[in-house]
Amino acid sequence: MRFRGISVIVPLALALGAPIAAAGQQPARVAQIGVLSSGFPPSSPQYMRSRFDAFLQGLRERGYDEGQSVTIHWGFASGQDDQLPALAADLVARKVDVIVTTSTPATLVAQRATGVIPIVMTGLADPLRSGLVKSLARPGGNTTGLSQTTAEIYGKRLELLREAVPGLTRVAVLYNPTNRPSVDDWKETDAAARSVRLQVLPVEARDARELEAAVSAMIRERVHGLVVTADQKYVNERVRLASLALQARLPTIFWTREFAQAGGLMTYGPNVAHLYRRAATYVDKILKGAKPSDLPVEQPTIFELLVNLKTARDLGLAIPQSILIRTDELIQ
Repeated sequence: MRFRGISVIVPLALALGAPIAAAGQQPARVAQIGVLSSGFPPSSPQYMRSRFDAFLQGLRERGYDEGQSVTIHWGFASGQDDQLPALAADLVARKVDVIVTTSTPATLVAQRATGVIPIVMTGLADPLRSGLVKSLARPGGNTTGLSQTTAEIYGKRLELLREAVPGLTRVAVLYNPTNRPSVDDWKETDAAARSVRLQVLPVEARDARELEAAVSAMIRERVHGLVVTADQKYVNERVRLASLALQARLPTIFWTREFAQAGGLMTYGPNVAHLYRRAATYVDKILKGAKPSDLPVEQPTIFELLVNLKTARDLGLAIPQSILIRTDELIQ
């Protein structure tokens, strides 16, 4: 693959090394797949590489080899969602057979760009609440794919944080008011906290510039822990966010493994690489003639818990055995 700034990555020319078709035979058609992402190209950062590697592996398992039976056109906004419309227009102009999206903003832009080309969502927070599909069972329109939330996940994160932090009674929830999935996460977390009699402090941060002020507000309000909602801007700032929380002596729980790897205390959520691999199943079915409106949206079935023991030690926390025996990965 070859990168072109933040726009589209086009693979090496398919003609190189391609076998010459036998006389009278029509060469097999090469499927065209577009990928529209709010994130960064797979070469930076590494976690994006692992996700797209899982997607490519899923395609190979179904007989698709990049550069031979399939061409993939990559479009990355690199954290700048205002770039998404131009990237989506480029994919539509290329007449790709299917567009794979990796965030709610990217999916909304793709839907505005085309009502004809099938769209496969990968790991979105809540496509039903975001209005991307009519129902999970029968999504309707040209969009289907995978969700990364279940109703139980919000209470589970609070339960884990409460187990890890003795005497936890008041938690902050960091959310981006300009991002619908992040707002939904905050509302669901608030409802789950009320059901177990935890006090919640909602704290807004729209971008990296507001993170320090947000953490300062948590310190003033003397919260005992922090839940961070799903937002790509927070992923981009995960190292800084984990560092600010540690400086404030705030135990944290996040939704995806990259935060624990960056220094956050814990993460609990779906195995995102598995969702990307499953997305290849949807692509395969669509390329074989299935209509996205008839393909149910999948909810996650594989979840993972990561604990950063170094961060726990720095916070003076002894992670209880009840958590350790359930942990999928311990970061030393």
